[in-house]
Amino acid sequence: MRTIPDQSGRVAMVTGANSGIGYVTARELARRRAQVVLACRDPERGRAALARIRSEVPDARLELRQVDLGCLSSIRAFAAGWNHGRLDLLINNAGVAMVPYSRTADGFESQFGINHLGTFALTGLLLPHLLAAPDPRVVTVSSEGQRFARFDLGNLNAERAYRTAFAYVQSKRANLYFAMELQRRADAAGLKLRSMAVAPGLTRTKVLTGGANSGRGRLYTTITRLLMRVAFRPTPEGAKTSLYAATTPDLPGGSYIVPDGLLQLRGEPTHRTRERAIHDTDTANRLWQLSELLTGVAYELSATPTRQP
Repeated sequence: MRTIPDQSGRVAMVTGANSGIGYVTARELARRRAQVVLACRDPERGRAALARIRSEVPDARLELRQVDLGCLSSIRAFAAGWNHGRLDLLINNAGVAMVPYSRTADGFESQFGINHLGTFALTGLLLPHLLAAPDPRVVTVSSEGQRFARFDLGNLNAERAYRTAFAYVQSKRANLYFAMELQRRADAAGLKLRSMAVAPGLTRTKVLTGGANSGRGRLYTTITRLLMRVAFRPTPEGAKTSLYAATTPDLPGGSYIVPDGLLQLRGEPTHRTRERAIHDTDTANRLWQLSELLTGVAYELSATPTRQP
């Protein structure tokens, strides 16, 4: 893993930090002396992750907080309880992938509801704390699979039909639209906020076998684990793009960081600019307006608040 600059003095938060890419991201930020908040849905798994990082990084400054991105009331409670003043770095890592059809607590299709709407609401509610930081940064984890999405604004919530893979890549395209539109709106308001998106490449995590996918049967689990062992790369490799976007000092806002290998599946982080979704301002704006309506979270980007310590 590339050398990460010292992160002393930064308050960072990583959603879904109990395992996979989120865990490695949180651990490496803590190793570089950031104060890291692990935002996890399952408190028991979160405590296990906390203990494991402390065993690997004894002087880590860590904190565990519970939030469920599939529940707007949980997100609101989490944001209301934020007591650090500023938030220097928010890494929107948590999500679900290729899960059977289900609805969130608020009635949204789960992949769209958790991966995009939960991320949108959490970021918006934490925005005052981000803008209180001297150099705030938001990193949102998309997917190389978003390139294959046929984005349908009229079927984001499985209004007509549900196809697992279609819903997943569409939610990941929404992540990319969100990150780019957040940067455009921050720039228009004259704010210093930097918003990035990343794709991790094919990575061995529990996202395809844990959570909602854990009940899909022995055959599914066996085949998926075999595929991951053969074709997917180790988890620390998948965390490289997140860490690059989070810590590279001169990286401009609006960057999309992906692996530099074939089909963005593996390789070292690189800044990709030739991606149609990055420049599709019309769809991104329409998605933003819909997201504010569905979540009830309106972004206040008109003025810079007083800095907090």
